[in-house]
Amino acid sequence: MQASTATASAQTTGSKTIADLMARAAERYSDIAAVRHKVDGEWRELTYAEVWGIVREVGLGLIDLGIEPGDRVCVLCNTRPEWTYADFGATSAGAVVVPIYPTNSPEECQWVAGNSEACAVICEDATQLAKIRAVGEQLPKLRTLIVVDPAGDTDGAVSLEEVRTRGRERDEAELTARSEAVSGEDPFTFIYTSGTTGPPKGCVLTHGNYRSMLDMCASLRVLEGQHEVTYLYLPLAHSFALLIQLLSVDLGGTIAYFGGDTQQIIPELSETKPSYLPSVPRIFEKIYTLATAQLERASDSERKQFHEAVKLGVEVRDLQRRGEPVPEDRQKAFDEADEKLYKNVRAIFGGNVRQAVTGAAPIAPEILEFFYACGVPVLEGYGMTETATAATYSTVEEHKFGTVGRAFPGIELKIADDGELLVKGPNIFHGYYKNADASFGAVVDGWLHTGDLATIDDEGYVSIVGRKKDIIITAGGKNLTPANIENDLKQSRWISQAVMHGDRRPYPVILLTLDEEEIVAWAKEQGLPAELGSLSQHPRVHKLVQTELDRANAKYARVEQVKKFAILDHDLSQEGGELTPTLKVKRSVVNQKYADLLDSLYSDRR
Repeated sequence: MQASTATASAQTTGSKTIADLMARAAERYSDIAAVRHKVDGEWRELTYAEVWGIVREVGLGLIDLGIEPGDRVCVLCNTRPEWTYADFGATSAGAVVVPIYPTNSPEECQWVAGNSEACAVICEDATQLAKIRAVGEQLPKLRTLIVVDPAGDTDGAVSLEEVRTRGRERDEAELTARSEAVSGEDPFTFIYTSGTTGPPKGCVLTHGNYRSMLDMCASLRVLEGQHEVTYLYLPLAHSFALLIQLLSVDLGGTIAYFGGDTQQIIPELSETKPSYLPSVPRIFEKIYTLATAQLERASDSERKQFHEAVKLGVEVRDLQRRGEPVPEDRQKAFDEADEKLYKNVRAIFGGNVRQAVTGAAPIAPEILEFFYACGVPVLEGYGMTETATAATYSTVEEHKFGTVGRAFPGIELKIADDGELLVKGPNIFHGYYKNADASFGAVVDGWLHTGDLATIDDEGYVSIVGRKKDIIITAGGKNLTPANIENDLKQSRWISQAVMHGDRRPYPVILLTLDEEEIVAWAKEQGLPAELGSLSQHPRVHKLVQTELDRANAKYARVEQVKKFAILDHDLSQEGGELTPTLKVKRSVVNQKYADLLDSLYSDRR
C-alpha cells in the first residue's frame, strides 16, 4: 500500500548523490543560515556558503591525508556542527562515513571501527580519542586519527583545524572530481544498529538509498525548506538524525544544534524557537509530565476540566484541519482553554513548532492527543536503519493517533502470514557488512523482513503491535505485547522506565524505575528521605506506584494484568548497558541483569 498526497513537493538541491549535496546547497541557498550553534553562551549562525567553505577544506584535507574513494572514515563525536562538517567532507571526498555513538565503550568502538575496516577515526576530543587509543592495537587498518577539539592529551592526532589548513593548499577540482565519480550504487554510510541484542550489525546504505529517501520526504514536505528551523539533539550516529540533517541541507533549512547538555534541551527549545522538532518518546514524556504536574494535586472537577480541554482541542483542530467551520460556542471555549492551557504548552517548545516527530520507540496515544490539542502536533513515523531511516510518515493533514502513518510514496508494505511487516522500496539497504544474517533484516525477493508485528487498515495506516522477539508468551499460552502497559505506566509522573517480564511464566510482572526529579520533589513535600535508593523501597512509594499500576491494569483483561512489581534503586541507562543511544530498552539485558530480582517476584514469599 502506498501513501498519496496532493501537496506539491518542496524544491531540493537537485543533487545526484549525497557526495555533491552540500556543494549544490551552497549554490542554491548561499546566504541562508545553515547552522546555528551556541558559542560562549550565544547563538551564532553560519550560511550555506560558509559551511560549504569548511566542508570543502575538510574534504580536501582528508584527500591530503591519503583518504581514498571507498575508504571508511569513522566519526566518534556528539551532535555538533563539526560532526556535519566531517560527515560531508568525507562524503565529498568519496569516502564512506561510519558513525560511532559517543556513548560507546572502547570495546564497542573497536567493534565498529574494526568490523568496518576503518582507516581513519575523527574523534571529538581527548576523551573520545582515548577510547580509540585503548583498542588501537586491535585495529590494523587504522592509520589516521583526527580530533575536533585538540585540548588535552591529543598527541599523535591531527586537529580538524589542521585538516582544514591542509585542504586550503589543494585544488578544489580534486574534490569535485571525487564527488562526481560517486554513483548511486556506491556505499554512502555503514550505520551500526544500536541493537537490543547481540553485537551491532553494519547496515550498508548507498547514496541511492538516501537520495530516494530525500526525494520521498520532499514530496510530502516533511520539512518546509528555507526558513525552517530544526532543533537537533538526537545523536547523528543514528539514522533518524542523519536523515533530518541531510533533508535540512537538501531543502535549505537551518539546523540549531543543541549545546551538548541534555539537561538544557527544554530551555534551549525556548531559545531557538524551532519550527520542526525530531525527537524520541522520552523527551515528549518528560514534557508531558512537566505540563501536567499540577493534575496530581487537582480536584476531581479540575481533572475533568483538563480532560475536557484536551478533547475540545482535538475536536476544534480537526475541524480547522478539514477546513470546516467551528461552532461559535466551541470556538469560545477553545479560546478560553488556549489562554489557560494550550499556549503555555506551546511556550515550552518555544512557541513556534509547526510539527514534531517521534520515532524509535512507542509512545502513548494520550500524550500525542494532548500535544495536538495544545497546537504542537507530535506525529509518529516508522522505519529502521535498514530502510534508510523511514518507511511511513504522518502529516498534520493526514494522521491517525495510535498509528505510525502511511507508506511514503514509492514504498510498498504488506503483512506476512505470521503478522510481520514487510517493506519494499528504493530505500532498502544493501545488507550487513561482513555479516550474512538471515533473520530480522533479511531481504527476500526485494521485501525487507522488519521483525515488527503490524496491521494495516483499509486506509493504509500502519499500527505496530510489537516485535516478534519481544512478544511474551505466558506459561498459560497467552501472547502479551509488553509495550502497551509499559507505555501506560510511563505516563505517570513518578515512573521513568517500565519493563514487563513473563515469558513462560505463570503471569506477567514488571520492573520499574522512578523519575528522580518528580519522586524526590514529592518526598521532600512528604517529609520523607529525599534519596532515590531509600525511596525505591519505601512503603509509601510502593503504595503510590501500586495506584498507578491499578490504573493501568484496569484497561486489560485479567490474564494480561501485571500481578507484581519491583522498583530499582536507580534508573536504566546507556552506561549500564540497559538502554540504546536512542533510549530504547535492551530487554534481554534487563532480563539477564536483574534475573534474581525478577525471579523473586514469582516466589510465594513475596
